[in-house]
Amino acid sequence: MAVDPMRILILTHSFNSLAQRLHSELRLRGHELAVELDIADSVAEEAVALFAPDLVLAPFLKRAIPESIWSRLPCLVVHPGIIGDRGPSALDWAIRDGERDWGVTVLQAEAAMDAGPVWAQARFPMRPAAKASLYRQEVTEAACAAVLEAVGRFDEWRAGRWQSRLPGEMEAAPRGRLRPLMRQEDRAIHWQRDDTATVLAKLRAADGFPGVRDALFGHACHLYDAWPEERLRGSPGEIIGRRETALLRATTDGAVWIGHAKRADAEVAVKLPATVAFAAEAAALPDLPLPGWWAADHATWQDIRYEEAGGVGFLHFDFYNGAMGTAQCRRLQAAFEWARTRPTRVVVLAGGRDFWSNGIHLNLIEAAADDADSPADASWANINAMDDLAEALLRCDDRLTVAALGGNAGAGGCFLARAADLVWVRNGVVLNPHYRNMGNLYGSEFWTYLLPPRVGADGARRIMRNRLPMLAREAVACGFYDACLAGEPVAFRVDVARRSAELAAADDLPRRLQAKRAQRAADEAAKPLAAWRAEELAEMRRNFYGFDPSYHVARWHFVRKSPHSWTPRHLAPHREPRAGATAAPTVPPLEAAA
Repeated sequence: MAVDPMRILILTHSFNSLAQRLHSELRLRGHELAVELDIADSVAEEAVALFAPDLVLAPFLKRAIPESIWSRLPCLVVHPGIIGDRGPSALDWAIRDGERDWGVTVLQAEAAMDAGPVWAQARFPMRPAAKASLYRQEVTEAACAAVLEAVGRFDEWRAGRWQSRLPGEMEAAPRGRLRPLMRQEDRAIHWQRDDTATVLAKLRAADGFPGVRDALFGHACHLYDAWPEERLRGSPGEIIGRRETALLRATTDGAVWIGHAKRADAEVAVKLPATVAFAAEAAALPDLPLPGWWAADHATWQDIRYEEAGGVGFLHFDFYNGAMGTAQCRRLQAAFEWARTRPTRVVVLAGGRDFWSNGIHLNLIEAAADDADSPADASWANINAMDDLAEALLRCDDRLTVAALGGNAGAGGCFLARAADLVWVRNGVVLNPHYRNMGNLYGSEFWTYLLPPRVGADGARRIMRNRLPMLAREAVACGFYDACLAGEPVAFRVDVARRSAELAAADDLPRRLQAKRAQRAADEAAKPLAAWRAEELAEMRRNFYGFDPSYHVARWHFVRKSPHSWTPRHLAPHREPRAGATAAPTVPPLEAAA
């Protein structure tokens, strides 16, 4: 539905993945946008006064919009629930209760929470998945559709030609109800009587935030990132063993893998891989390895797996929140080198469903303060491991490589993907191809070599200086990536498989590989990869070890999810300093798409 461009203020608790997607979609439709982080009523009121919006959009709030705003302006709230559903734990309860389909409602803010006039809704089938995954996928897609529909009605509403109503199909659909905040008492796992399905539902309903309060090895902690195990068994509650970063714990009828935990007694209380959070205890457990990369075993937890079809090898790596620690980078590089021994002509790096990669693992780096290592040393090791992986892709000259981004990517992950010969990205993926939000990091992963030939020197400067998200179709339009494919995840995977099989079967593949080798040789002669890498790492060494602590301060705030004190200027054009005004101090980082 077409609508004249308008001024829209996005009022949000944080600039999360949904807020980023909506910001990008509305920006591409010509609307003038500003973002204000919801810190206090007075701050939101000031933002409205400064920006003078036509409409306020609230994609992610943890408290009510003040009456001083909603009584004067239309304020549209995105609620992750069906019509009639009310309360702050909508998606949590839907997962816990086993709802078969769910939805997103866009409603107008009024005095009662989630009870105002409905402007639009969108429904979706519930997938058996963690809350965070549903939020990034189904909820985000439904929210985009509903918000664009609601915004499209604004001109009619302003002219008095449209009023909120419930069409017949809305009236006939199941309606929600007011439900309370889900508390830890509601989430508690009873290991001696809960079966696998119950345990998974509780953990999935709490994934991302707030986690399930529990204990491992007698230590209080919060649990996250659960996966079912279909074969291994133990006594209910028993921690059976470990595999890579995960711990296996028995239920009454099976077992679940626990991927991440946050210890209450840790000096650095952040979410970590379970075998890292409980390193000493995990070391004493039996190791439960899989036969190898080839296993591709869907009956258990596996963060790296390989599949093969039609001359194409598919390397999947599903790292939690897209963060890639030093060990994960080393393992993925080993898997890639192993994949090159297979009788294939194309290797597809498929990433995970929610994320392809978000670069270095900031939580693991922060936790290095608990070890003999330092965060600076851990950062240095991690970026070198990322660079080794990128270099392995760049030096692969015996087959074509494809990065297939079905999930979001940020920072070094965006440039690691560009190290492949071709980059295909799912429509709807949100990209953050810059490093500046993390304490003005310079960045590596050979971006100085990879980016300018694709987008030009000016284009490279714009991308690296920009601090706003980029959608898949924007990345392709500017030349950064190669193709924007189907937005529906299953259709995307089918399209990737078809295209990669066509590449592998093409008669001109030997010619393409020869051209690839010739280009790499010419580039190496002009300036070796080692020189590009050394120049980038010299800048990164200053970020990690230099006198400016911006990166370390930004990382500290990021991993602890520090409350925001103000809205960064790149999001808030209405707060640009006026002539003679005092500039604001450097801001802590925003919540990333991860």
